[in-house]
Amino acid sequence: MASSLLPEDAFERSLRATLDQRPDTPGLAGDVLLFGYGSLIWNPMVIHTDRQLATVHGYHRGFYLYSRINRGTWDDPGLVLALDRGGSCHGVVFRIPHHMIEQEFRLLWRREMLTGAYHPRWLNVKMAGSPPRRALAFVMNRGHEAYAGRLPDDRVVARLRHACGLYGPAREYLQQTLLGLATNGVDDPYLGRLWRRLQDTDATAAQAVGEPA
Repeated sequence: MASSLLPEDAFERSLRATLDQRPDTPGLAGDVLLFGYGSLIWNPMVIHTDRQLATVHGYHRGFYLYSRINRGTWDDPGLVLALDRGGSCHGVVFRIPHHMIEQEFRLLWRREMLTGAYHPRWLNVKMAGSPPRRALAFVMNRGHEAYAGRLPDDRVVARLRHACGLYGPAREYLQQTLLGLATNGVDDPYLGRLWRRLQDTDATAAQAVGEPA
């Protein structure tokens, strides 16, 4: 089934509803927070005045979203990360200045919300040295046709190894996310396990055809 673009009126309603619900957080002087857990960590593309490590409880990151354009094709879809219910997630929070919120959110919507694969949610985040605050995060829309569900590691690795889209190989997405997390002092055992398994699979495949790994 093909992903369709969110109709323009639905796109605008989603953006406006999220802007209308934004929290007025003491100490932020009207600024808002954005929680990044995947490509936003290493390629935020939003104007921000600060970035900090943060943790969201009640959600975790996983390769739950098929990518048929950016990191794959219709015939060979890749996978990208999404937040789904349960557990916790360490990521990076970006502070967006109040006078840039609407402009930057519109750019975010063009990046993340074109097909409606995510639900924009204001989630509680915990940062060192401050009380819990609310940040915008993009949560998996389980009703979307691109929702992959919870695939076993071998199927995730198979998608990441072979798929490639407009933004490059799916494996690069995993590697860049791992590097972005490591740069911020975060170790994600799940992503690390997938990367090691991917490399082991590469080595096994190379040995099978008599090539150096």
